[in-house]
Amino acid sequence: MKAVIQRVSSAFCTVDGRVTGSIGRGFVVFLGVAEGDDDASLERVVGKISRLRIFEDEDGRMNLPLSAVNGAILLISQFTLLADVRHGNRPSFSGAMEGGRAKAFYERAIGMLRELGITVETGVFGAHMVIDAVNDGPVTLIMDSDDLAH
Repeated sequence: MKAVIQRVSSAFCTVDGRVTGSIGRGFVVFLGVAEGDDDASLERVVGKISRLRIFEDEDGRMNLPLSAVNGAILLISQFTLLADVRHGNRPSFSGAMEGGRAKAFYERAIGMLRELGITVETGVFGAHMVIDAVNDGPVTLIMDSDDLAH
C-alpha cells in the first residue's frame, strides 16, 4: 500500500463538475492499494497518517498532529501509485489490487480514520477526479506500508 500525503491549507475534489469532498486545513492523501496488501498493511498506513506531526508549532517546528489544528483529510483512491515504470514508456499497473477488493480497502481506510475522530472527505473510487489543492509548505510525504513493517 502506498500513500502520498500533502499538507494543505484547503483542497477539494470534483467529479463531472460536482464537488465530492472539500476540506480546509489538513491532508490530501492519495492511497494506492497493492496486490498482497492485508489488514496489517492498512492499519500501519492509517495509524501512521493519523499520528503524523507535520504542522508547525509556536516555534515554527513541524511538531503538531492533524488533531491539534482541527484538520481534516481529503482521501483519494489512486491506483497509479502502484505503477511500474521500469520497462518501456507505458506504465504497468499489474501490481495494483483488483478494483473491487481495492475499493473495500479504501472504504475501510475511510471508516478507520473516522473512528479515530478525523473528519474525512472523499473522491469517488474509480472515477475521473479533478483535485484542486493549495499545498502548504509545500510538505509532501511518500509512505509505503512495507517500509512501516520494519
